[in-house]
Amino acid sequence: MVRRTDTRQRMLDSAADLFHQQGYHATGLNQLVAAVGAPKGSLYFHFPGGKEQLAAEAIRQSADRLCDQLRTIAANAPDIVTGIENVVDALATSLEESDFQRGCPLATVALDASGDSEVIRQACADGYESWHTVIADALDTDKADHLATVVLAAIEGGLLLAKTLHDTAPLRAIAPHLRTTLERELS
Repeated sequence: MVRRTDTRQRMLDSAADLFHQQGYHATGLNQLVAAVGAPKGSLYFHFPGGKEQLAAEAIRQSADRLCDQLRTIAANAPDIVTGIENVVDALATSLEESDFQRGCPLATVALDASGDSEVIRQACADGYESWHTVIADALDTDKADHLATVVLAAIEGGLLLAKTLHDTAPLRAIAPHLRTTLERELS
């Protein structure tokens, strides 16, 4: 039996999953509470700001989880360039395993709701910034900020194309180009 004291975390996890797949506007409150098996009032008990607060917190959780994965993958690679290739491969594999339902955990919501809600826009921006920081710190060069932007933008664009086309080729195509660029810039 599921402990009822974990309702808040289960709501965050379910919301993160649903927003990741469907976006903000396509995910309804009834769907959110049904996924958790909780009464609708419990959503407002745990998230007095309603769906917007739940979304912002779920986005932050998703961003933190991917940030931790990025750190782990980069730390376990022999060098940052290989680490970035490993990140691209892990994202492509995840996309394939989800039957192209799960691209970037922020992109769907960022494109869908960041123009409507400053709270959601800021949560997405903070998530992207955290990933940028991990990449820049790992690059450890005076060009790190610029290069981290290029890496993040290339990966995000590759994920979007791959999800849209139901083909990881666009995402996988960026890895060798990032390697060439980074090796040239870091030498």
